[in-house]
Amino acid sequence: MDEKKTEGKDKDLKGGVMDLRKGAQGFSAEFMEFLNKYQVIGLAVAFVIGSAASTLVTALVKDIIMPFVGILIPGGDWQSAVLQIGPIKFMPGDFAGALINFIIIALVIFMLVKYMLKGDVSKKI
Repeated sequence: MDEKKTEGKDKDLKGGVMDLRKGAQGFSAEFMEFLNKYQVIGLAVAFVIGSAASTLVTALVKDIIMPFVGILIPGGDWQSAVLQIGPIKFMPGDFAGALINFIIIALVIFMLVKYMLKGDVSKKI
């Protein structure tokens, strides 16, 4: 009688392992479906490339464009300008630099998207 109980437990254990493996394959298939449906891989690639492009444009603005802006604006190093009222420090120069940086990045992205969608009028942002 003990052999039958042990044999039945072995069958239950084998069935449980099979179900567990099927569940893992189901999870894997579901995960791959999620990646494909929401294009997560493409989004990750776009994020990495966007981060690199942002660094490149920031360097362009900081190292190439801002020195020309500094020449045009009297007083020299206008980005480090600080307005201190009591214990509070306002940094209008830093903000102006960030604003110019943003405008240039937005302009570059606009031009890239416009160029990429140039021939296809059916696509809209």
